[in-house]
Amino acid sequence: MLDLSALTELLAQPRRIVITTHHKPDGDAMGSSLGLYNYLIQLGHHAKVIAPSDYPDFLSWMPGNEEVIIYTENTQQSEILIAEAELIFCLDFNALNRINEMGELVRQSPAVKVMIDHHLDPEDFDDFRYWDINACATAQLVYTFIVDALNSKHLINKDVASCLYTGILTDSASFRLPKTTAEVHRIAADLIEAGAVNWRIQELVYNSSSENRLRFLGHCLANKLEVIDEYNTAIISVTKQEMDQYHSVTGDTEGIVNYALSISNVRLAAFIVERSDAVKLSLRSKGEFPANEICKKYFSGGGHRNAAGGRSELPLNEVVELFKSILPNYKKLLIQ
Repeated sequence: MLDLSALTELLAQPRRIVITTHHKPDGDAMGSSLGLYNYLIQLGHHAKVIAPSDYPDFLSWMPGNEEVIIYTENTQQSEILIAEAELIFCLDFNALNRINEMGELVRQSPAVKVMIDHHLDPEDFDDFRYWDINACATAQLVYTFIVDALNSKHLINKDVASCLYTGILTDSASFRLPKTTAEVHRIAADLIEAGAVNWRIQELVYNSSSENRLRFLGHCLANKLEVIDEYNTAIISVTKQEMDQYHSVTGDTEGIVNYALSISNVRLAAFIVERSDAVKLSLRSKGEFPANEICKKYFSGGGHRNAAGGRSELPLNEVVELFKSILPNYKKLLIQ
């Protein structure tokens, strides 16, 4: 494992660098990636962000977004960049299967691999690890990596700050989750002082829905919400046909599960959606309920205690029934 002084020495002169993040990147994935990108280019590094797939349009305003390469749309270019890279930064994921086809390319690359992440149970593929499960967002870790590890707070400019603030804002659910500590608020204040316009970022991320997205949300809440009072649980399940009916695009399902969790007595919420390749689950919970345990044990996934995801090859209706059948095992935790 590389130590910090060796990594600092590597970064002391311009390098060919690839930054990548997980499949279907969210606000923290793209915010941390573009935040790091905007920092590295100030030092003269030849940096490129490669996303394994597309991502929500409400993240496309971030500085540097026009330089992002989407692997599925530019496979050959991506493969060349990965093969030629001297360093590869892996942000907001800690297992190579989270970047799909890119995973084996990164594994085989001779580049120094740097993981910056806050998820449980990291896979051992990295040469340097900046990892803390107590961080509320990977963007928080990128901030402390730049400021504390690399002693470069003076390079947190408006572009870096705007991206990192976006990552922290989204992964903390607008500063509402338990890991939003006093230190997180101090970092947010630093980013605002560096140029992040907090109210504008809030508008760009949360108040830029398309009409189709809003109508789809209405359909989910009016017609697809199921509350299981016995287990203080709420479920929203959606078919691919319903997604197509509302012309849903990447990002349109973002945050829907939180509406189910907002019901006063609900301690566990699930959004279960039929995709073309599998059925995907997004779980959210309150308090000490281990949403990640359910995803890891039953749905080939994982995540954080209060926010986790998984998948299944079973048909949608069977996945819903499987999820319901699990609830009695957690009844004591759900009815506390």
